[in-house]
Amino acid sequence: MSALGFEAHDHARCVSGTLAQAEAYCAENKLKLTPIRRRALELLLAEHRALGAYDLLALLAKDGLGTAPPVAYRALDFLTSAGFAHKIEGLNAYIACAHTGGDHAPAFLVCTECKSVAEVGTEMSQGRLGEAARSAGFAIKHTVIEALGLCPRCQSDATCA
Repeated sequence: MSALGFEAHDHARCVSGTLAQAEAYCAENKLKLTPIRRRALELLLAEHRALGAYDLLALLAKDGLGTAPPVAYRALDFLTSAGFAHKIEGLNAYIACAHTGGDHAPAFLVCTECKSVAEVGTEMSQGRLGEAARSAGFAIKHTVIEALGLCPRCQSDATCA
């Protein structure tokens, strides 16, 4: 699976397709994708980099959608609960999910230079972590995997400097 977020792609199609999937999922599951929640998702999709809650709040405020922190936190809570966004623990920030609608175990490649984030698929029961869990008699239910480094663009910029 490719690292969604670093490669060139049709970004307008990426945003519109994900919004359409979110709307369909909400309709099917009787969830309310309120204007604030929809706009928050749209803002997270606007760039493939993590946004903190206060960054999101500032953008929502520019749109006249509220200035109190609970506005952003409630929207983010809904988006993460519904599987439309992920929290990047190491940055205390959020990104839109690159695999909306599917049950998956993502890992995140976080660029320490530009803060862009790519989401890659993993398998919780595979690899060394899966082997260690099995040998300990442990059943993994959820993982948070974040790798810090440099994205292709920042690596290229570093070699050109």
